[in-house]
Amino acid sequence: MQARSERTRRRLIRAGAEMFDRDGYASATLGQIARTAGLTKGALYFHFASKDGLADAVQEQGEVLLRDFVVRQREAGVPPVQGLIDLSHWLVWTLHDDPVIRASFRITDECAGRQLPVTDFHQAWIAEVMRLVGQARAIGELCEPSAADGPETLLSAVVCGLEVIAGSAGVQYPELRRRVGALWEFLLPSLVPDGQAGRYDVHAAGLVVRPVEAA
Repeated sequence: MQARSERTRRRLIRAGAEMFDRDGYASATLGQIARTAGLTKGALYFHFASKDGLADAVQEQGEVLLRDFVVRQREAGVPPVQGLIDLSHWLVWTLHDDPVIRASFRITDECAGRQLPVTDFHQAWIAEVMRLVGQARAIGELCEPSAADGPETLLSAVVCGLEVIAGSAGVQYPELRRRVGALWEFLLPSLVPDGQAGRYDVHAAGLVVRPVEAA
């Protein structure tokens, strides 16, 4: 019974993500979400008291996906700068293929300044960028800029900009991957010490991305 209840909850989160991604937080209705999940509104209300609660659950699932990727990279011993590169590639992949990640960003954008969301998905991503930049600086992977917060500001802007690029209509993932690689080819010489840019795989050829989990 508990396993079935959890499967139902995952279906609702997935359906909510699809509707929030397609129609936006304000326009998506609980009736649409229940129908998309193939469930009744009563089943939806059993798991979520409101649309706000479902939106939070979507963003929490987005954070789970992010943490899962980060933990796998850490356990694999990926150096911080390569971790930043891999994180950017994983971001465009998930934005292209996973409605949970797209919806998480959209909910944050549309609900800025309101009580909802409890989770600020932009901040979750930026916090991870800050952590990796701090680790890279601590072990000497970054050159020291004249502006102390330069790398943090630049890479935070890059993360936000990738959301826009990945959302461009008609751009397929191979082209997105090429663009992200080209971006890092341009950025690395200004971020790492002279002669060190070649150490990094800007196209993240070794990155293994997991298929989007079915509802």
